[in-house]
Amino acid sequence: MSGQVHHTSPTSVRPASRPIFTTDANLTYIRTGLPAARRHDLYHWLLRSSWVVLFSLLVSVFLTINCVFATIYLLLGDGIANARPGSFGDVFFFSVQTIATIGYGVMAPRSLPAHLVVTAEVLCGFIMLAVVTGLTFAKFSRPTARVLFSKPTLISMRDGVPSLVFRMANARGTGMVEARAHVVFSRDEVTAEGEAVRRFYDLPLLRDQNIMFALSWTVVHPIREDSPLFGQTADSLAADEAAVIVSVTGLDEVLGQTVHARHAYESQDIHWGKRFVDILSVDGDGRRTIDYARFHDLADDA
Repeated sequence: MSGQVHHTSPTSVRPASRPIFTTDANLTYIRTGLPAARRHDLYHWLLRSSWVVLFSLLVSVFLTINCVFATIYLLLGDGIANARPGSFGDVFFFSVQTIATIGYGVMAPRSLPAHLVVTAEVLCGFIMLAVVTGLTFAKFSRPTARVLFSKPTLISMRDGVPSLVFRMANARGTGMVEARAHVVFSRDEVTAEGEAVRRFYDLPLLRDQNIMFALSWTVVHPIREDSPLFGQTADSLAADEAAVIVSVTGLDEVLGQTVHARHAYESQDIHWGKRFVDILSVDGDGRRTIDYARFHDLADDA
């Protein structure tokens, strides 16, 4: 690697600040100066959240609404027929029956204020049912990719050329058709006028398309003189808070819809003078096997 990329130990690197990107290539910046309504999008947050978080939130909202209406019914006094006086349990379950439009017929409103509260609760139930149905459908129908990215990325020799190398795998049982990889190098720089900026450089790849991304894919960027990585060291990458951002898009062959995945490597994720171990093997019967348990394993570069 002499004359192009220098391999140095990052022992003299200054203490790194908080990473700029998360592993899924989301920015970690704290945004200020915007109204809360513009900083936060509840609908998109709910779609991105896990099913456990979404279900727990819906249950909490459902119980809270019923507790609120049960308290109102309790304050009305004798407004619910066949409900025991002062029984929160009776009016709570009457509220559950009302908001779900079950109507067993055992308990019923018998005063005008109670009828008005029941009307408001039924309307609230209709709105809640529509919201829950929409969220559930949108979350189920949202196409997603399951791409496994290697935890480290490497700078090592590839066909006699220093190269940035990482690998990806399709963790879904179905293939991704016409997959395309886009890799960007990002670092802090100072302009000629002394202004601190964050700049992004597209990294050309040996192969940026995969007609059928079904198993694994090793992505290679040759580090030649026109590469922003040319002449960089481990210390310089850490000092510039450099990062490599990867974006993969393609068509899900079952859904026929575009899916995508992203990943970010910080400077400390870059390993020098290493190579990935081989995960492909052939048994005695000639069958090929890919061992994803060794997907992130490294060996010394030859």
